[in-house]
Amino acid sequence: MNEFLLLLALTFGGGTVIFKSVRVINQGDEVLVQSLGRYKEKLGPGLKFINPFLDSIVYKQTIREKVLDIPPQQCITRDNVSISVDAVVYWRIVDLEKAYYKVENLQAAMVNLVLTQIRSEMGQLELDQTFTARTQINELLLRELDISTDPWGVKVTRVELRDIVPSKAVQESMEMQMTAERRKRALILTSEGDRESAVNSARGKADAQLLDAEARQKSVVLQAEAEQKAIVLKAQAERQQQVLRAQAIAESAEIISQKIKNNPDAYKAVEVMFALGYLDMGATIGKSDSSKVMFIDPRTIPAAFEGMRSIVSDVPTDSNPLFGREIPRDNNRAS
Repeated sequence: MNEFLLLLALTFGGGTVIFKSVRVINQGDEVLVQSLGRYKEKLGPGLKFINPFLDSIVYKQTIREKVLDIPPQQCITRDNVSISVDAVVYWRIVDLEKAYYKVENLQAAMVNLVLTQIRSEMGQLELDQTFTARTQINELLLRELDISTDPWGVKVTRVELRDIVPSKAVQESMEMQMTAERRKRALILTSEGDRESAVNSARGKADAQLLDAEARQKSVVLQAEAEQKAIVLKAQAERQQQVLRAQAIAESAEIISQKIKNNPDAYKAVEVMFALGYLDMGATIGKSDSSKVMFIDPRTIPAAFEGMRSIVSDVPTDSNPLFGREIPRDNNRAS
């Protein structure tokens, strides 16, 4: 019986020793092993064995990236405005030994470090810059935190500011400022629109007046050219008419001259033609607007006949009964 109990105790003790000496570490995790209070080794993922009597696992942590939520923190900007800022930090452990032995309570240390850096960066900026330069602030925080946490075996991969909330009084002032700014922009845009409208209207009127003046000028030029052409055509027509009339007179005079040469008795017909022409001339003059009264001296008719001598100067005087003798004058008519 005693031997059975001893065997059972040895079996149970051996099982316990074996159980304590075998460790299974998950993928993405690492553990630190100490031997008699001193650092011995770091174990990675997989099945691992340790000395259950001398060795002990003192720290187990994941090396995957983790998220550190930074609570809202009151900050004062360079222009003495109170704002509340919170952030999110993405980080991971790259050296588990440093993370355990170089700092106590790593996560609390990182939270305090991030809050300190946020206050420092916000204190260097004015309120308006905190809203417009958020990307630059994130980059500065990332660089400073990465440098500060490097001795702890920590790698900061990303820092994001989530909310920047000013105080209620500052928010009301900002809303009033934004309203005034919007009204100012609206007034400026309205005035610019009115100015552009007036400028366009003035340009349109000026262009219309210029086009009207150019059209009038072209019309006057075209009218003057048309009148000039009409005058030229009229003068050419009158000249051609006068030429044709002169040619007709010359031809008729030649015909009359030939008739007188061939027929000595033709002078009587000539006298009748000259008398009729003389009377027609007087009738034409009487129809003129500038002439209302006309006096005819009958003694001028024989003188017109004498002028015919120049036309038939080659005809002998004695053979021409019209020009070879003197036309008797009627003294009673002349008086």
